[in-house]
Amino acid sequence: MPTALVLLERDGDVATLTFNQPERLNAMTRAMGEAFAERVAGLRGDESLRAVIVTGAGRAFSAGGDRAMLDSLADRGAEGGDRAIQPIRDTMRSFYGLFLAVRDLPCPTLAAINGHAIGAGLCVALACDMRFAAVSARMGANFGRLGIHPGMAASWTLPRIVGPAVAAELLYTSRIFDAEEAARIGLVNRAFPADDLLGAVNRIAAEIASCAPVAVRGTKRSLARSLGASLTDQLDTEASEQGLCFTTADIREGLAALAEKRDPRFEGH
Repeated sequence: MPTALVLLERDGDVATLTFNQPERLNAMTRAMGEAFAERVAGLRGDESLRAVIVTGAGRAFSAGGDRAMLDSLADRGAEGGDRAIQPIRDTMRSFYGLFLAVRDLPCPTLAAINGHAIGAGLCVALACDMRFAAVSARMGANFGRLGIHPGMAASWTLPRIVGPAVAAELLYTSRIFDAEEAARIGLVNRAFPADDLLGAVNRIAAEIASCAPVAVRGTKRSLARSLGASLTDQLDTEASEQGLCFTTADIREGLAALAEKRDPRFEGH
């Protein structure tokens, strides 16, 4: 029986998705993307799920796009010239969607960058809501050094996370940087010793899971739309989301827990 390209583990209301080709540094193939998108689709409608962690097996998060795939596309481009641009565009656009399916999850997502996250591999981490890295991890958007324009939403996510000027530097230079710098520029939330990373990220996921699920999912929706919204629009969104929360049993539980000086026990309805 072939080894699963993406592992799924469940610990109560937290799920972990693991890229699982450590011998290839979790290089991103279409087969792995299809496996990842299938896993995400299976989690998307699970109302009991409160957080999802994405990580890699072995010593890398992901070394980026599969070399054989890139070589094949370069051959198509060389042979087809301008005629190859549109079919290659269609191939890449569908490839992006497989891995960026993580953005479709309604609950918070946390990337646990256990090792190198390079090129498209870094972009998958950028597509998560939060990123945490092992201090030994190295990261980089090295597209320019391969002779290719950034893909996998790098030119959209990076400016929103680190600001346009820092994003421009990272993309123009294609340089590799360490976890300490990544934390300093806000690309990752925090860096941890490698042996502590997954435990720390699981504790953070558990903190998220302890909060009211309806409120947390609503917060994710609000954050996703905030950069393109006016203040007035965002206030309307917040008022609507709060209106929804006031109809739930969870708010009564939260207020009761506050009054009784105990931890709340939210059930998500």
